[in-house]
Amino acid sequence: MTIGHAEAEREARRTAIILAAAQAIIGSAGPICFALGALAGHYMLGTDKSLATAPLTGYNVGVALGALPAAAIIRRLGQRDGFLTGTGITALGALAATIALFQSSFWGFAFGLLLVGTGGAFVQQFRFAAADNAPPEFKARAISFVLAGGVFTAVLGPQVVIFTKDLLAPVMFAGAFAALIVLAGIGGVILAFLRADSTTKTASAAADTGRSLSEIVTQPRFAVSLLCAVGSYALMTFVMTGAPLAMVGCGFTSDEATLGISWHVMAMFAPSFFTGRLIHRFGAPTIVAAGFALLIGCGLVALSGIQLWQFWVALILLGLGWNFGFIGSTAMVADCYRPAEKGKAQGFHDFVLFSSVAFASLMSGAVYNAWGWNMLAWIVLPIAVLCLVLLGMLQVSIRRQLA
Repeated sequence: MTIGHAEAEREARRTAIILAAAQAIIGSAGPICFALGALAGHYMLGTDKSLATAPLTGYNVGVALGALPAAAIIRRLGQRDGFLTGTGITALGALAATIALFQSSFWGFAFGLLLVGTGGAFVQQFRFAAADNAPPEFKARAISFVLAGGVFTAVLGPQVVIFTKDLLAPVMFAGAFAALIVLAGIGGVILAFLRADSTTKTASAAADTGRSLSEIVTQPRFAVSLLCAVGSYALMTFVMTGAPLAMVGCGFTSDEATLGISWHVMAMFAPSFFTGRLIHRFGAPTIVAAGFALLIGCGLVALSGIQLWQFWVALILLGLGWNFGFIGSTAMVADCYRPAEKGKAQGFHDFVLFSSVAFASLMSGAVYNAWGWNMLAWIVLPIAVLCLVLLGMLQVSIRRQLA
């Protein structure tokens, strides 16, 4: 390894550590919204609970709508200032959600979560930023490094919910969203440590050149990678969104439901410490396939019964499947575009991804309200199998081209 190469890897590792730390703090917005979004909506609605997941859908819509603007802002301002902008939006959304809860405004709460989700679109760019600043052989590990920060999110977010949801009683859950404002401030301080020279790399790439977007996204590898990312993330959101409602509906407490989400988020991010190495050793497609096999396992466990341990095991398998499926798909996508094309490719990827995730979260409430928990689990199986088939077809096609 040359001195220049070693220095590049050290700088990439430093950037990844900062982004991982920021992910751990600001990323807590996700578990807070996942744990409380549907429950808060449930309590604010009347007899018809079919729209209970609308606030959480607002969060996912915010991530989807924010994907393209976030990529453009980061490209123009650079990573550091762009990410700080996103952190400010997260804090603003948390403030709006807190005020809405005090006013018992269902749609105001949904709007607040939409803003939090818009800030979350910037957090989703952390993984791309880590990969962009890394040498080729370190890219998968850099992505894993950043997502490993979610391990702390898995603990921090649910604990914030448990200890602060009644802090502003008698207004339920308002304390947790007020705490999110503080977390956003801490995350902003962490992001300020990103080097100015690492941010100007992105700013200098403002002139988006290279192939057209249609040429990039019609590559078979890009298309299948995107579909696998959508499949893993949308299925995860679909089941996770309905899980707290199902657990409370089965007689378990909101704290038990929140702990289930905590185990789930831990499973989502804990493997990130070694997922990158597994991708480097076995290849991204193999890891993606393993992820969908785990998602199938999640569906089967969920169908086996409604004891608390069955909910929790299903959620753990759901998180593990998401980790392998999503990180593997992200690594595959990162090989499909050139540096000058990253802005439009990444923005399009996340727009499609989180639009699908938003739809999945909305349908989760409607499906659960109409047909119950078992239907949520049944839907996982054919979609996971379809993604496995498409992935297998891609691999066969690639081998034939190389033969």
